[in-house]
Amino acid sequence: MTLKFIDLFAGLGGFHLALERLGHECVFASEKDKHLAKLYTENFNISVDRDITKKNISEIPSHDILCAGFPCQPFSKAGLRKGLDDEKNGSLFEVLVDILSYHKPSYFILENVSNLKGHNNGETWSYIQDKLEIDLGYSLNQQVLSPHQFGIPHHRNRFFIIGSKQTDLSNFKWPEKSNKTTSARDIISKNVKSPVRLNEYRQEVVNIWQDFLNQIPKTSQLPRPLWSMEFGATYPFENETPLSTGFKNLRKFRGSFGEDLSSFNESEILMKVPSYASKEPIEFPQWKKNIIRHNRNFYNQHKAIIDKFLPRIKAIEWPSYQKLEFNTDGERLFSKHILQFRGSGIRVKRDDFFPALVTIGQQVPYIGWEGRYITQEEGARLQNIDTNKIRLPDSNDKAFKALGNSVNVEIIYQILERLLTQEQKVIEMKFDPDTGNEYKAVSQ
Repeated sequence: MTLKFIDLFAGLGGFHLALERLGHECVFASEKDKHLAKLYTENFNISVDRDITKKNISEIPSHDILCAGFPCQPFSKAGLRKGLDDEKNGSLFEVLVDILSYHKPSYFILENVSNLKGHNNGETWSYIQDKLEIDLGYSLNQQVLSPHQFGIPHHRNRFFIIGSKQTDLSNFKWPEKSNKTTSARDIISKNVKSPVRLNEYRQEVVNIWQDFLNQIPKTSQLPRPLWSMEFGATYPFENETPLSTGFKNLRKFRGSFGEDLSSFNESEILMKVPSYASKEPIEFPQWKKNIIRHNRNFYNQHKAIIDKFLPRIKAIEWPSYQKLEFNTDGERLFSKHILQFRGSGIRVKRDDFFPALVTIGQQVPYIGWEGRYITQEEGARLQNIDTNKIRLPDSNDKAFKALGNSVNVEIIYQILERLLTQEQKVIEMKFDPDTGNEYKAVSQ
C-alpha cells in the first residue's frame, strides 16, 4: 500500500529519497532556503512551501507519515545550546506538534543531533517526549545511530525519534549494526578532474606541523588535542584561572607560548593567555585541566625540540591552526590520513574514521593520500545520496552545507522499512468508567 508523507525542513530530500525507494508518495514539502527549495522542485517535481511557520496547517495535505530533520543548532555542541528557548529555531518543534495534533498521521520520524537527548540535563528531551507521547498519544522509540555502524565510512552520530499511532514501539527492532570496518578509500574516486588542493596558507601550516612531528620521537605520545599555546605557559589552571588569580598575581606568570606577563597592563594581560583560558571566572572544568596538564608535560619532556619550532608555530595567524588533533596511532604523516580544518584545530583522522560532514564549507575534509579535498559526489556517497537521481547545488559551499545538514538516506531507509512493516503490538484506546478517562491498552 502506498502511503503519503510530508517532508519538513526538507533540504536535499534525504527522507524523500528513502521513502520513494520504499514506494511511497510525497504530498507536501517545506524548505526555507530558496536555493534548496528550487532544487527540490527540480529534483522531485513538487512545489515547495518556503515558511512552515506561516503555513495554514489545514492547507497541508492529509498524510500518513511526517518526516522532519528539524533545525539542530539550538541543541548542537557547536552552537549556543539554547534548545527550545532559541527564538529563531527552538519554536519550530512546536510547529511540528501543531501539525501532528491536527493531521494525526500514523507515523513520524524526526532527526536531530545526538546532543538533543542530554541537552539541558535531559529536560529538553523530557519536554519533547511528554509532548509527543502524553499530549499527542504516540508510542515512541529513539536511538543514536551513525553511518559507520552500517558499513558506511562516515562517523556522524544523530538522534532518531520514531512515533506511531498504530503500534507499540517499546520493542521496536532498530536496524542491525554491522561489525564491518570500512575505509574512506572505498568511496574515494580516482583521477578526479580539476581537484581542489590546499591553498598556499594551509599548505604552509601543514608543512610546519609535519616538520614538527618529524622531530618528536615516535615512542612519545602526542597530546590529544595538542594546544601549542601551552608550550612554555605557566599561568595557574589547577585550582585557579587567570581571572580568579587577579591582575597583580597574574603578572608573576607566563602566558601563551611562555610570554612574560610582567610588563602588561590590566587591559592587555588577558589577551596574552589563550582565549580558552581567559573567560573561566573561578575554575576550569576537569577535561580542560587534563588537556592543559598533558600539553605542559609534553612540552617539558621535549623542550629542546619544541623551542626550536615555537617561532614558526607562533607565526601561524589563525589560533585554531595552532592546535592539532592527531587522532591516529598510525604514521605521523599528513599524506596518509584525512584532514579537516576546524575551529577547534586541525583534525587528523585515519582512513577508516571519516569525520562528520558539517555545514561549514571551510571544513570540507581533505584526503591526504590524494592531495585534494573531497568532491561533492564523494560527500553525497557518505550520506548515501545517489547523484544519478538528484542534482546537488552548483557551488561547493552550498553543496557541502546542504550535505552537512542532510539525513543519511540508508539509515532512514532501514528505519522506515522496519517501522512500516514490522509486526508490533497494537495500541487501543479504552475507556475507564471509574475515572472517566481514556487510557492506552496494548493487545498482542
